[in-house]
Amino acid sequence: MTAPRTPFQADPAVPSAVSRRTLLGAAMASSASALLVACGGGGDEPAATAPPPTSGTTTASSYTDGVISGFGSVIVGGVRFDDSKATISTDDGTVVAASAMKLGMTVEIDGGRIDRTAASALALRIRLNAEVLGPVSAIDTTASTITVLGQTVLVTTSTLFDETLAGGLSAITVGAVVEVYGILDTAGGRIVATRVEAEAGATVYKLRGRIADIDTTAKTFKINGTTISYASLPAAMVPPGLANGQLVRVRLQTTQVDGQWVATALLGGRRFPDAISEAKLEGIITAFTSLSSFSVNGLPVNAATATFPDGTAGVVLGARVEVEGTITDGVMQATKVEVEERRVTGPREWDLRGEIGNLDTTAKTFALRGITVWYGGTVEYRDGTVATLANGVRVRVRGPLAADKTRLEATRIDFRP
Repeated sequence: MTAPRTPFQADPAVPSAVSRRTLLGAAMASSASALLVACGGGGDEPAATAPPPTSGTTTASSYTDGVISGFGSVIVGGVRFDDSKATISTDDGTVVAASAMKLGMTVEIDGGRIDRTAASALALRIRLNAEVLGPVSAIDTTASTITVLGQTVLVTTSTLFDETLAGGLSAITVGAVVEVYGILDTAGGRIVATRVEAEAGATVYKLRGRIADIDTTAKTFKINGTTISYASLPAAMVPPGLANGQLVRVRLQTTQVDGQWVATALLGGRRFPDAISEAKLEGIITAFTSLSSFSVNGLPVNAATATFPDGTAGVVLGARVEVEGTITDGVMQATKVEVEERRVTGPREWDLRGEIGNLDTTAKTFALRGITVWYGGTVEYRDGTVATLANGVRVRVRGPLAADKTRLEATRIDFRP
């Protein structure tokens, strides 16, 4: 058995048999306000900010970490989660309405048992996880990147932009404040964006990443070159054992002091359950020792008995994968590992269900779940025709993003979803 790691040590590539609950218990006792550890649905925010759902039970039997790819409830990892009774919160613990969920957001879902035949489950708790919120300091249209709080953000063909940023990357200007959802690629030192929103009125900035160059005397550290001061935080709010390599989530003042960003909160960078009977991760391999021992989104994975439907050649550091299995003692025991680059060819297809609104037969657009849908191209209609489209009619729409990165180009519309 590997030696127990400290509560705030860098996530290892080799899965440990030591329970995370045991490892982190001491940190909770010594500084409960600094970091709350997940035990079947907790978080790194104070528990009081997110009350349990009224769904009859708060015991989760499934855990899903991925990108919202559709609605009608909420679709993540190919599973449709009924969110009607779920508690939904942001990464800082603020409880929000279901309408706050948007396509492309990265989320964690604690749910009930997954019906594999129907690909459905009941969501108990949903947490929206933004990677960075702050001002844009650089734009590289050739590399398709922006820099936010010193972090490189990669924009891909699947990155969805809020409708206020029509045109995608071309709509962003230096100095604009944006919030980015995506997958943190710690090995590549970047964020692979899945959704970008304008946040001009932000009163706090946010950042998640690994600590480097920590100075415990000056009480500063860096995340990808961005200097952060935690000197103004009370001792009780500083996680014990703070060290280089630790993954943290930091909230910041919106104005720098002496060239440093000032932390107003310092929390654990990721929440994983200790034990769960059904788990699915969509993310990036952030540490790699071997094909049987690696980490995805910071969670140790034991793939010794897993199947690799796409082969093993693409299972490397930095690869985007989907992993299914169970979680035991904070380690994912994988049963299947898929390489997303081999499964998804061409633009990502999104899936929306709901009632049509704001139908414009001239522009050939309508609104659905807060997204503008364009139906002026080649569309396959089922149980109806283009003439059946009307405000209030319930439909299911599938299709990729348009060139402006803010609307869907319908390729199929079903009138009996």
